[in-house]
Amino acid sequence: MSEFVQDVNDGNFAEAVLDSKKPVLVDFWAQWCGPCRSLAPIVDALAEQYAGTARVMKLNVDDNPQVVERYGVQAIPTLIVFRDGKEKQRMVGVSRKEVIAQAIDAHFGKAN
Repeated sequence: MSEFVQDVNDGNFAEAVLDSKKPVLVDFWAQWCGPCRSLAPIVDALAEQYAGTARVMKLNVDDNPQVVERYGVQAIPTLIVFRDGKEKQRMVGVSRKEVIAQAIDAHFGKAN
């Protein structure tokens, strides 16, 4: 995992994600998930690209059932962009880096 990606869990999700002043991309994943592992280098690259302007977090679905249930994550990988404490966009499955970047960019400075 990249030095720019942070782990998030049931205990610190509200503070790390919902209270963030920057957009946050959360990667819902599991160790056993092949598509999650193939998406990991893309998530790492995005974390480095957006360092300082957006936050990138990973949440292991096996270890954090409360957040998974709260957001109704039923398939992985799932990427959710949060802004101002609210879910703004969700992508399920493996997406291209450009598509994910567009999702992050769409929520800079917008309180929609």
